[in-house]
Formats: sequence, structure tokens, C-alpha cells
Amino acid sequence: MPGRSEKTVPLAVKIVVSGGLGVGKTTFIGAVSEIEPLDTEAAITQVSVGVDSLEGVETKTRTTVALDFGRITLDPAIALYLFGTPGQGRFSFLWDDLVEGALGTVVLADTRRLEECFPAVDYFEAQEAPFVLAVNRFDGAERCALEEVRGVLGLDPEVPVLECDARERGSVRDVLGVLMDRVIGVRASSGVRVAGAR
Repeated sequence: MPGRSEKTVPLAVKIVVSGGLGVGKTTFIGAVSEIEPLDTEAAITQVSVGVDSLEGVETKTRTTVALDFGRITLDPAIALYLFGTPGQGRFSFLWDDLVEGALGTVVLADTRRLEECFPAVDYFEAQEAPFVLAVNRFDGAERCALEEVRGVLGLDPEVPVLECDARERGSVRDVLGVLMDRVIGVRASSGVRVAGAR
């Protein structure tokens, strides 16, 4: 048909970004999103004192209370829609809705507070959802060997563990690329094809 656009509409893939309070989920999504990211950050108030642990992130003044959202087109065939979970345990009731329909998850970790990862790791292992663990680099934080992090968290050998800097677009893209490889590998081994994957 004359004048008809040959532009391909990319496949929409839902990805979840999770982890504890203050691990960098909002920053991670904001660094890579090609649209203005949506966040639901609110000021940390006295109400949360004694409820949300700010140990290790005492200077944090705002926190996500519902979700973060962004989008990145990895190639013309695939667009990732990124949904960030709130990090506080008291908002974990939102996770089931945020995770529904997701193909995979990035769990962010902070080596200063690895214990903050356990709820997310346990949740996604129970869901049998493909995930990767991305150790976010924080200024002044001690660098740990990735295999040491794997051991502390008790992760299976097939779960990718990698470093990232949630502030850097290229680093975030690399993490998402590893996650998509993991998703494709898991689905291929179960006989389910990811549309648009080569």
C-alpha cells in the first residue's frame, strides 16, 4: 500500500527491578529510561522511624512508596518496560501485582547491606522467575568478590551475579542484556520461545 509505514512495533517485555530500601532501583531505571521515568518517591518522615531501617543509608531523604516505571528499546524488536518495586517490607504486598506478567527480574544489591536482598531473592526464587543479581557500586563501599556475594546470599550457580553502576546508562544496559540472555535461556530450556528473540 503506497505510503504505508514499514516501522516495526517492538515486542513489549515487562521486567521488574527489585531489592531492598536504598539499593538504587529508582536511579537504575532513571539512568536508562528513554521516556521521562515515573516515580512515586515521597519524603521519609518520622512515621517510618523504627519501621524502615536506614542503617547504611542514613542520608536518604526520599523513598519509593509504590513503583518506578521506565522504558528502553533494546533493539527494534524488543522494548523493555521496567517496573521498580518499593524496598520497604511494609509495601511488599504490592509485589504480586507489579510482578504479574514479568519475564524476568533484576535484584539490586548493596554490599554494605546484603541482608536487604534476602526478601527479594527469596521471593523470586519462590516464584521460579529468572533473575540476575546486580551488585550496585556505591562510592566508598567495600568491593566484594562476586562469588563471595553469591555465597552469602546462597544463590544457585546458574543465577548471574554481576557488578553495575546504577547511575551509568551503559552499565544498566549491560545488566538488562544479561537478564534477557538469562530469560531466553530459561525459556528455551523449557521449550518456550521469547518472541522477537534471535
